[in-house]
Amino acid sequence: MKIHAYAKINLTLDILGRRPDGYHDLVMVMQSVGLYDEVTVKLTDITGIKVTSSSALLKDDQSNTAYKAAKCFFEYANINDKGAEITMEKRIPMEAGMAGGSADAAAVIIALNKLCGTDYSDEQLWEIGVKVGADVPFCITGGTMLAEGKGEILSKLPELSDFAQPPVILLCKPDVGVSTGRAYSAVDNCDPSLLRRPDAVAMEKALSEQNAQGIAANIGNVFEQVLQIEECESIKSAMLSGGAMGACMTGSGTTVFGIFDSEATAKRCGAALEKTYKNTFVTAATDCGCKIVSEK
Repeated sequence: MKIHAYAKINLTLDILGRRPDGYHDLVMVMQSVGLYDEVTVKLTDITGIKVTSSSALLKDDQSNTAYKAAKCFFEYANINDKGAEITMEKRIPMEAGMAGGSADAAAVIIALNKLCGTDYSDEQLWEIGVKVGADVPFCITGGTMLAEGKGEILSKLPELSDFAQPPVILLCKPDVGVSTGRAYSAVDNCDPSLLRRPDAVAMEKALSEQNAQGIAANIGNVFEQVLQIEECESIKSAMLSGGAMGACMTGSGTTVFGIFDSEATAKRCGAALEKTYKNTFVTAATDCGCKIVSEK
């Protein structure tokens, strides 16, 4: 089975505090976008999990999220006589705040659910996914969602892709990356009273009214405030001066996304940024986190 595993952006991202289990309580409005990894999963009669990737930066061992996802699925389903061969054609940059690893894990879980005939509900698949990573439950379902808790409490919101005139989204990642651990450590060590809190309620209202200007006005990310990455600030400024209605870093960084009301304007701005940053993509919102594109 071949699956497109879509990247995500955070329209809003707020961190309420650290939990006793080491995770953080979050409030996020999350959105799937058209940039994707292509994940192929083959169910085998030989036990064991084999992972290969097009990226030399990605380890193909038990630390890989795709490997973990298959292992967690087989354990949850109590399947002991099957294995999986997983290949990933990577397009989503790493350390980008776009959940590339989580998207791949979600694709593996969805594929195995179909291939094994287990027919689990989304809620059951989320149970498996959260054991792999906090973003995996969202990536299983995708679209436009409110995520709370450590990311596993999900509520559907009005779909950005359903707008009569959906905004165009420009993505740009500088060469610099930020580990998730470093990003959360920066939040833990900052003065929370100095943070500007994104308004998820205002974002939901803008989505329900199909108000692209309102969405652009309410995007926000506390990681962007505490990390203050110079290249991200430069990209954000370039997007705003290039015609974006709003721009913001996504996730724990370092990708910056811009919201545009015109594809031509977004492409013009993207072409200018691409001269310096090769990981630049013009895309749009999607209504799902993963899509099965072929099955044998």
